[in-house]
Amino acid sequence: MTFQAVGVPEKHHLADHSVDNRMIMLAAMAMLVGTGGAIGAWLLIHLIGLATNLFWFGRLSLQPVQITQTAVGAWVVVIPIIGSMIVGLMARYGSDKIRGHGIPEAIETILFGESRLSLKVALLKPLSSAISIGSGGPFGAEGPIIMTGGAIGSLFAQCFHLSAAERKTLLVAGAAAGMTAIFGTPMAAILLAIEVLLFEWKPRSFVPVVVSVIVAFAWRPWMIGGGAMFPFEALTPAGLPPIAAAAGVGLIVGLQATLLSTSLYRVEDVFHRLPVHWMWWPAIGAVVVGIGGLIDAHVLGAGYQSIQALLDGSLTLRAMLALLMIKAVVWLVALGSGTSGGVLAPLLILGGAAGCLAGYFLPGGPGFWAMIGMAGIMSGAMRAPLTGALFAVELTGHFDALPLAMTAAASAYAVSVLLMRRSILTEKIARRGRHILQEYSVDPLDLMQASQLMTHAPATLPGTMSITEAMAFFAGGAAHRSYPVVADDGALLGLVSRTDALRWQVGEMADNASLAETLSDASLPVAYPETPIGIVADLMVDSGIGRIPIIEPDTRRVVGMLSRQDLLKARSAHRQSETGRTRFVRQDISASDA
Repeated sequence: MTFQAVGVPEKHHLADHSVDNRMIMLAAMAMLVGTGGAIGAWLLIHLIGLATNLFWFGRLSLQPVQITQTAVGAWVVVIPIIGSMIVGLMARYGSDKIRGHGIPEAIETILFGESRLSLKVALLKPLSSAISIGSGGPFGAEGPIIMTGGAIGSLFAQCFHLSAAERKTLLVAGAAAGMTAIFGTPMAAILLAIEVLLFEWKPRSFVPVVVSVIVAFAWRPWMIGGGAMFPFEALTPAGLPPIAAAAGVGLIVGLQATLLSTSLYRVEDVFHRLPVHWMWWPAIGAVVVGIGGLIDAHVLGAGYQSIQALLDGSLTLRAMLALLMIKAVVWLVALGSGTSGGVLAPLLILGGAAGCLAGYFLPGGPGFWAMIGMAGIMSGAMRAPLTGALFAVELTGHFDALPLAMTAAASAYAVSVLLMRRSILTEKIARRGRHILQEYSVDPLDLMQASQLMTHAPATLPGTMSITEAMAFFAGGAAHRSYPVVADDGALLGLVSRTDALRWQVGEMADNASLAETLSDASLPVAYPETPIGIVADLMVDSGIGRIPIIEPDTRRVVGMLSRQDLLKARSAHRQSETGRTRFVRQDISASDA
């Protein structure tokens, strides 16, 4: 008999990170994806300019313009309806994946769609978003460019033999590159990838994303422009009172984010109850957008000029209150109708307005606290505190305000996770029957090794045992389903089970034959004491064998057995460390007194 053990290498090179040379290949590919993301951002900006000029000024031009610069009278109600009807038609007869603000769709594709986006989405998403925003939709370009950049990365990845995880890396690299090119926020884009899109933090994905972002950032001055997108002048207040104030502002905008997220999906529920096809929902929602624009034209479009005005502190109190209320209504209705647009710019306006109002009573001025409010509301709504804090300071260039921005972001984040089960990004996915957990932790199966969980000195059967004795052994109530068969020196010969005993009973087998003679040439999965538990679990799945022998690499002597039940012990121990609560100080004092 020739026995060959298979499973894991005899010598493990255990490391802190799982990485191989394919990371370099992905980083090289990410350079092209970053360029593609920057081109996609440039195209989206010019498409928005073209749509805005066509809808509001009746001319062919790519130059960025403000809707507030035109006077069209009652057409301010009609134009958003026309644009939304076009978007509805594109969604129904093109691809329904262009509906919404892009980020939930990207997350769902990453987690449940093997990171495969279609060419149709790559073409229709920027076009539909440009029409939606250009016709007055109260959205920003960040959600559409994340979806567009992600589609560019995904399509490029699909041209090669890559795994789903590698396609995910390039999809996210494209999304982060597009966001960087639009806003000039490389650090925030990288953190958004980590906190929201990647669902992991590994060198395999982190390095290519950084490469893609840096390439897009290098292209930005040539394609879109350099410098901070919303620069303003303000002095950062110092001391303990501003830190407490930042926490308070974070608390306020965290509650605001919770209210907005809850209201958005209630509005969406209303549209789902309408007795018309969803293709018409954007046009119905656009009626509210048009009425809001008739009241205050500043609520139409991306609203970047409103963000700048909030930071400059140039808005009157009345204008801020109107912006805070009307913008919220038109944005919630428009997004709830299922049209194409983003959430980030509206959130910045609404959080900035709340922070600006608080700034009238705080040191530093309204503009400074508008920035803090922006950091907080992005953190609370998107459940991305690091991204929210970095995004606000990178947008404005006020890196000295990062501690206060982080304070507000953490405060808003705490409020949001305590009050809401889902974020504004994941609630839509959850309503489709998908569960998402946005908490990263080390898998206990990858952290522990076989020697820590295995049954030491397990029961074995000698190779000299006869078939008759083995059948009697299993018939007599053997404690386990299978047992390792060993030679005189303890070296593994094979594995026998109850199934083998039943086969012997009905087959033609010499009763006096030994187990060693019965074991046929075979490959048996084995592991070693230093093997990570996760690899052993993979062996069980691949082989269908529920008990894996643990052997010494050199002598092949059986030193342990690892079963499925042992794997569950690792899970149980991890859960106990999370939920078990013990007080040690009093116990130590009592022990010392005794």
